[in-house]
Amino acid sequence: MTRVLVIGGYGHFGSRIVRRLLPETDLQLIIAGRSIERAQAFVEGLGAAGRAIEVREIDVRDGLAGHLARTRADIVVHTSGPFQGQTYGVAESCIQAGCHYVDLADGRDFVASIRELDGAAKARAVTVVSGASSVPAFTAALLDAYGREFSVVERAEYGIATAQRTNPGSATMGAVLSYAGRSFETRVDGDWRKIYGWQGLHVRKLRDVGRRFFANCDVPDLALFPERYPDLRTIRFYAGLEVPLAQFGIWLLSWAVRFRLVRSLRPMTPVLQRGARVLDLFGSDTSGFFMEMTGRDENADPKQLMFHLAARSGDGTFIPCVPAIILVRRLARGEIETRGAFPCIGMIDLDAYLQELAGLDIHWSVERR
Repeated sequence: MTRVLVIGGYGHFGSRIVRRLLPETDLQLIIAGRSIERAQAFVEGLGAAGRAIEVREIDVRDGLAGHLARTRADIVVHTSGPFQGQTYGVAESCIQAGCHYVDLADGRDFVASIRELDGAAKARAVTVVSGASSVPAFTAALLDAYGREFSVVERAEYGIATAQRTNPGSATMGAVLSYAGRSFETRVDGDWRKIYGWQGLHVRKLRDVGRRFFANCDVPDLALFPERYPDLRTIRFYAGLEVPLAQFGIWLLSWAVRFRLVRSLRPMTPVLQRGARVLDLFGSDTSGFFMEMTGRDENADPKQLMFHLAARSGDGTFIPCVPAIILVRRLARGEIETRGAFPCIGMIDLDAYLQELAGLDIHWSVERR
């Protein structure tokens, strides 16, 4: 059996990955995290009759090498963020131990620079994949699939509208707050422009979701896609919170960072997380996503395509987990032969991604002009 160690396996995303992999009888799942009690409680709650699921107490900040030797893991799934500011210690330990590595990182520099480990990963004949999440895996799959309908794609604007009642974990909240008010660059009309995290506030109406406020967010796509799609002159990514009070609150706080009154909002994660739960009364479990692509058709005439996605019943939180689930299955079956270290772009096509969403309360549509 292939032994799969899920770091943060009882957490916000890790638990969903474990539940989806549970029916795979050729996988031995190992649930790990800083709290052995939470890991054991999660496993007991699974009701996995006949499945011997292992639990381990692991704090990646203390190093992973010894744990890998004891668990004899073949594949490690790293879900314990935030990845902004993390080192590659976990990935490097996996390379040294000769096991494959997949993470759900959404940190721009973390994902874009994973290629630094390419030589070491090839030397140990392992696969190291970073960014197996909504960005850049899902967004690249969309551009790859629908970009074929264009002779050239010149502009891509897209964003995620989160559901208030999904209650993101502290790692997700910390990642969101880490770049609030801080500057970063993106391509606009062929030039690199400086913008600021959680600013650029505006309203968009999403099909089957409604009106949501959106603001600038920093993601790996902004660094990776100009190289992968050289004709793309403009790329903008946004994120939006469902309750306007929460959106405006982070927007206001972001100015304190921009004006250097505070260094970062990340230390405020516990306080803001508690405050967010109070607002659940005013929110729902419906999230959404849009991607607007503009460019030219085969006759050089203007062309536009809009992809809409609406996720209800809290199922939107499953979307970032899909790439890791697919990659674990393929690695275990020997279907991925490429060795080295690279971002998760071009590894999962759109059909495979959407097929994994089948059966969930998630619906999508495409509008062409």
